[in-house]
Amino acid sequence: MSGSPDWEGLSRGALEFGVSLDSGQMAALERYLELLCEWNQRFNLTAIESPDEVLTKHFLDSLACARAVDFASQRTLVDVGTGAGFPGLVLKIAYPHLRVTLLDAVRKRLGFLSHVAAELRLNDVEVLHARAEDVARPGAQARGPKSQPSPAAPVLRERFDVVTARAVARLNVLAEWTLPFAKIGGRVILMKGPDVKEEVVEAAPALSLLGGGAPEVVTLCLPGTEIGRSLVTVPKLKATPNAYPRQAGTARKSPL
Repeated sequence: MSGSPDWEGLSRGALEFGVSLDSGQMAALERYLELLCEWNQRFNLTAIESPDEVLTKHFLDSLACARAVDFASQRTLVDVGTGAGFPGLVLKIAYPHLRVTLLDAVRKRLGFLSHVAAELRLNDVEVLHARAEDVARPGAQARGPKSQPSPAAPVLRERFDVVTARAVARLNVLAEWTLPFAKIGGRVILMKGPDVKEEVVEAAPALSLLGGGAPEVVTLCLPGTEIGRSLVTVPKLKATPNAYPRQAGTARKSPL
């Protein structure tokens, strides 16, 4: 990676989202960036190579979730398809009290996340190797990064206060991947680009079927940029029917 990261700009931008980062949290993010740089040379964790862009398009983008949810009052979060830890690991650094589960189907990413969590001495971080559809079904148990079976493996269905996902899939697909993880009274934050009106209308039947309420959409620009973002927040009003999620791959091929 090349370029010089603007840490003061990150701190100012975070404040615009209501997130105050102290010196320890800033140091943790600096080390996170260093590790991402090192590991990215071997494993292609992110296509964004400029440190300044990482701060904006990954770190600040992750902190934007604070515009949709008051994380100070939440306890548990699962980040579905977390990749290199965005937004889940960044939110853990910003809100240390959160118990965070990082879920991804690519094992090399989980090795990186486990290393970062250990290096930064982050408590209450679970790193799990799985497809969302496989571990959100009734009675399913998750596995660790090496897929070891364990009698203590957690049941993830309807366990979390907050579910996050930052992905390219349409909202009606993301809904089936995420809503089953949210407890009744919890909520899902789906991070999308600036124009989501059509997708929100399209996803309405799926959201209702899966136990979700009417979505709220927060639109914003990342501070210091013209990069538009939409945060689609869906409350979990009732239990997800046992038939959902369907088998892996079905939601994308045959959206609700």
